[in-house]
Amino acid sequence: MADKQWIVRSAELTDVAELLRIYTPYVEKTAITFEYDVPSIDEFTQRVKTIQQRYPYLVCESSEGEIVGYAYASTYKGRTAYDWTVETSIYMDQSLKGRGGGSVLYHALEEQLKKQNVYVLLACITAGNAESVGFHGKFAYREVAYFPNLGYKNGEWLDVLWMQKELQPIQGSPNPFIPNEFVGG
Repeated sequence: MADKQWIVRSAELTDVAELLRIYTPYVEKTAITFEYDVPSIDEFTQRVKTIQQRYPYLVCESSEGEIVGYAYASTYKGRTAYDWTVETSIYMDQSLKGRGGGSVLYHALEEQLKKQNVYVLLACITAGNAESVGFHGKFAYREVAYFPNLGYKNGEWLDVLWMQKELQPIQGSPNPFIPNEFVGG
């Protein structure tokens, strides 16, 4: 998928160093992720490989070929009854936020997930992250759960909220979930 400024494609293992460069400030300086330590290249590579077996892992590039962000879906719960529900995540280069790349990326992620017969999207957000709450609200996510004092990072207890979106109408039995590898993701 592309627009004038942004190109979205599947992540490749050769992208991992750039993805980790984007993720590192979120770990080190924010409570957007509850991870305390920046993962190693090997650990991050394994995460990408594992996710891509089942779900899309997409990158957004500028027209000059610079990776400016990434988004992916992951397992919500490991039980079969949850196959049609995923957790979504997005990380953008902090110096390039607000320029539309995240929206292009999330639209592409949703289109891929529709092809996989995913019905429900969930986003787990640190409650004080108004930017993420607003971004997800723009995509028709709505708050469905709020958990006070759920995590501790950077010297404070943090609240967590879950936002949910129905990607497709939920009626009767769902079509079978199709893993990423079978939809050309």
